[in-house]
Amino acid sequence: MTESVDVVLIGGGIMSATLGTLLHELQPDWKIVTYERLHDVALESSNAWNNAGTGHAALCELNYMPEGADGKLDPAKAVQINEQFQQSRQLWASLVQAGILDEPKTFINATPHMTFVQGEKDVAYLKKRYEVLKKEPLFAGIEYSEDSRVIHQWAPLLMKRRRRGVPFAATRVPAGTDVDFGALTHQLFDHLKDNGVQVFTNREVRGLKQQKDGTWLIRSRDTIGGTPRQLKSRFVFVGAGGWALKLLQRSGIPEIKGYGVFPIGGQWLKTSNPALVSQHKAKVYSQASVGAPPMSVPHLDTRVVDGDASLLFGPFATFSPKFLKNGSMFDIVGQVRPSNLWPMMKVAIDNPSLLTYLVGELLKNHHAKVDSLRTFMPTAKDEDWELLGAGQRAQVMKRDPKKGGVLQFGTEVVTSADGTIAGLLGASPGASTAVSIMLGLLKTCFPDQIAAWEPRLEKLIPSYGRSLNVDPAVARASVTQTAQVLAISA
Repeated sequence: MTESVDVVLIGGGIMSATLGTLLHELQPDWKIVTYERLHDVALESSNAWNNAGTGHAALCELNYMPEGADGKLDPAKAVQINEQFQQSRQLWASLVQAGILDEPKTFINATPHMTFVQGEKDVAYLKKRYEVLKKEPLFAGIEYSEDSRVIHQWAPLLMKRRRRGVPFAATRVPAGTDVDFGALTHQLFDHLKDNGVQVFTNREVRGLKQQKDGTWLIRSRDTIGGTPRQLKSRFVFVGAGGWALKLLQRSGIPEIKGYGVFPIGGQWLKTSNPALVSQHKAKVYSQASVGAPPMSVPHLDTRVVDGDASLLFGPFATFSPKFLKNGSMFDIVGQVRPSNLWPMMKVAIDNPSLLTYLVGELLKNHHAKVDSLRTFMPTAKDEDWELLGAGQRAQVMKRDPKKGGVLQFGTEVVTSADGTIAGLLGASPGASTAVSIMLGLLKTCFPDQIAAWEPRLEKLIPSYGRSLNVDPAVARASVTQTAQVLAISA
């Protein structure tokens, strides 16, 4: 007889870990099972070296606040991203206080977030952005300067031997963070396993089929030995990175029709040279190159992984047809369906600058990549930096009634009409906003339970159901409280 469970989580990343944690807190009697096809959890996009570790709060990322055709800047998206990250911080703080997560420094560290730009146009934009954001409660404390002496105090490596004549400017928010999502994911799954949640590694899901009673039959196999297995579940979450598209297509739900993904890989320049690391404690973002996707915005980052600090610069785009680092060379072809063929072709037609950008990135050798770094750090030496592979990102392509097809940057949850299966597509700022994304999924997929769950959610996430940014005192109190619990006061 086939075993039946309440929830199956496919993929051992931060999304499944977050949803599993929330569901266990809300419904501890439910039987939850997790499948991960690799030998451990957090080996793909959630791995510390496969992402930037930026606690995405729109403090430094310019793509969340583009300049409109009329020259105006709308802070709405930036505020939304910040609100979402605050919910993540609040949940993590609650879990630290409950002893579910380890010492905060094992997964989160205070790291100022900066933006650095050059040229009159970008300087004017950054100043305008600063003037808008400083009025928003969640961005209180943002600083702006065009003074080389001030910027040198903030981040010395940006200013050393910088040529005069080109205007530059920077903003800084001391309250930024660096997050090790790999460590966080491991800690969440460790707690789940200690409390009866089954986490199977080396287990690959091969098929999803809905039964007449509404449950899902999940067929899987062991990647070592090939033993086939199956079980039934009332609800399925597909948090399998780029492979989420493949599995949702196999499920046959009509909601996935018209979707495709475009895989973009990445590389970092990394240094662990103590003389350099000691001079730079910040995540410094700038403007993306023409045609570059938002996830390729150049940044020079402090990273803290397993207690050791290093610097990363990048990412540099690479191309592979795989949807995951450990994917298949046939992924990009295997996704093609009659329903998504035209949307994907239209995306290719409408985005020639992206293809030009990718070709240019692929032609860069090590020296050329360090040259790109020298726009940030004029004193950079080739020999101090090594290349490190980053994760694969599967950018969403989908049908659009007006354009035929669009390339979408960000994340999107695709849910069946009956709410019994949902999957996450897309990339940044996914990990940082995982809590907000999963709260939205709970409302959509569990409408009969959500009202009874809300009192517990409000204890775990105090700002649940309301905005922090509307009241300066409330925003300040919330940010200060979580900073104290997480030991990330600047």
